[in-house]
Amino acid sequence: MTSRDSNTGSNRRSGSPLSRRAFTTAVGATAATAAGIQAAVPAAAAAGTASGNATRERPFRAVRGKHSRRPNILFILGDDLGWADLSSYGAPHIRTPNLDRLGRQGVRFTDSYSGSATCSPTRFSLYTGRYPGRTKGGLAEPIADRSVGLEPTHPTLASLLRGAGYSTALIGKWHCGYLPDYSPTKSGYDEFFGNFGGALEYYSKLGLGGEYDLYEGDAEYKDLRYYTRVLTERASDYVQRDHDKPWLLNLNFTTPHWPWIADGDTEASAEIVRRIKAGDRGALWNADGGSVEKYTEMVEDLDRSVGEVLKALKRSGQEEDTLVFFASDNGGERFSYNWPLSGNKSSLQEGGIRIPSVLRWPARIDGQQVSDLPVFSPDWTATLLELGGARPDPAHPLDGVSLAGYLLRDEAPKERDLFWRVRGERALRRGDWKYYRGKSGADQLFNLADDQREQADRAAAEPKRVAELRASWEKTNSGLLPYPTGS
Repeated sequence: MTSRDSNTGSNRRSGSPLSRRAFTTAVGATAATAAGIQAAVPAAAAAGTASGNATRERPFRAVRGKHSRRPNILFILGDDLGWADLSSYGAPHIRTPNLDRLGRQGVRFTDSYSGSATCSPTRFSLYTGRYPGRTKGGLAEPIADRSVGLEPTHPTLASLLRGAGYSTALIGKWHCGYLPDYSPTKSGYDEFFGNFGGALEYYSKLGLGGEYDLYEGDAEYKDLRYYTRVLTERASDYVQRDHDKPWLLNLNFTTPHWPWIADGDTEASAEIVRRIKAGDRGALWNADGGSVEKYTEMVEDLDRSVGEVLKALKRSGQEEDTLVFFASDNGGERFSYNWPLSGNKSSLQEGGIRIPSVLRWPARIDGQQVSDLPVFSPDWTATLLELGGARPDPAHPLDGVSLAGYLLRDEAPKERDLFWRVRGERALRRGDWKYYRGKSGADQLFNLADDQREQADRAAAEPKRVAELRASWEKTNSGLLPYPTGS
C-alpha cells in the first residue's frame, strides 16, 4: 500500500406541516432554557426568524411539465446531527443560513427518518436500499472492528448508477468496513477520499484504535489540517470538474460527531491525541469534553462548509441540473437540540431516527415547499436509481420505495409501513401511528400527529391496533438475519 502527502490542502393533512412547525417554534425557546441552553441571539428574534420561514412554506406539490436531463446527484450527510439542530427546524441557538436556504430553494421534509439509529447500519440501508438486517455487516450497530463490512458483491446505489453511465465518488466517512476486504472502491465508487472508521480526531486523523485513517483510494493520504476543511475542499474540487457524464457524489462529513473539536481547537486536539497514544481507547468519545456552545460552533461550521460546496457547484454551471440532498445519518447525540422529540442516537424513539432532510433540484422541483410524508433512507436509494435511469438488481430487492412519482408527477404514494430494528428495541410506523417496544419489553403505541414526543401511550386503549402493528413488525423481522447469539 502506497502513501501520498499533501502540504495544502400532496400532503396528507391540509396545513399540518405548518402547524407542526409553529408548535416547534413556539416551544423551542422555552425548552432550550429549561435544558440550560443559552441562545446565541435573543429568543424572540430566533422564534421570529423561524416563524417567518414557516409561513413562507407551502405544502408540497409536484410541478408537471418540467423536463431535464438525468441529474447529477450531490448527497450530503451530517454525522449525528439532531432533528432540530438546524434553525429551519427549530433550533433557537444555532444559525444555519446555508442549509436553511437550501431548504427554501426546494423541499423540507418534517417526517424523514434514517434507516437505523446508528452510523453504519444507516449507511448500509442507504447504499443498498435495504434494511440493515438483510446483510451480515448491517447487524453491527455500528461496525467497530474488521470482521464485517459491505460485501463487494452486493449491488449498491453507486454500482447500479455507475452501470447506468454515472461517475461515482465518495468523499468523507465510509464506516461500512475496512481494508483490505471492504472499501467504497470495491462497492461501486470510482473514487474515494476519506476515513474508513466511525470516528477520527479532526487534526491528527487518528481513529479509535490509534490508527491513521485518512485515505485516497486504498492509500494513506497525509493531511493534518482540520478534517471538515479538507473534505470541503475536496468536494468543491470534484463538483467543479469538467465532467463528461452525470455524477454521483456522496459527501459524508464527520461533523458534528465527537470528539467535539472545532476548527482552531489545537490544544484540545493535542490532548486527545496524547490520550490516544497513551492507549486510552475511549479518548475519541470525549466523554469529559464538549459543550452546547462547542457543538453549536461545529454545526455552524458544517453549515458554512456545505455553503462553500454549493457555491462551487453554482460556479460550475451545474446547479440547475444537480439534485442536492442533505440529511443526518441518524438522530443526534447528547448536545443535540431535538425538541420536541424524545430519545437520541441509538434509540428507536423519534429523537434517535427522525432527521432533518432537505432536497433541491431547480430543474424539476419548485422551492418554498414542505412535506410531511413519512420517508426513510432506503426510499432515497430507490428514488435516485429511478431518476438516474438505473434498475435495481432483482436478486436483491429494495425495501425502499421510489418517491420519483410523488416528487415529479404528483402521484400520491401508497401508504406502507416503515420498519426499524436494533438490539433491544423495535419500531414500526403506519400512517400517524407508531408501534414501539423499548428496553422495558412493553409494547407502546403513539399517534405522532398528536404526540410527537411519544408520551401519551395509547396501547391500552387500542389493543387491536397494537396487535396488527406488532404482527406486521414480526412478519418483516422474520425475513431478516438474526443477531448473533450473545450480542
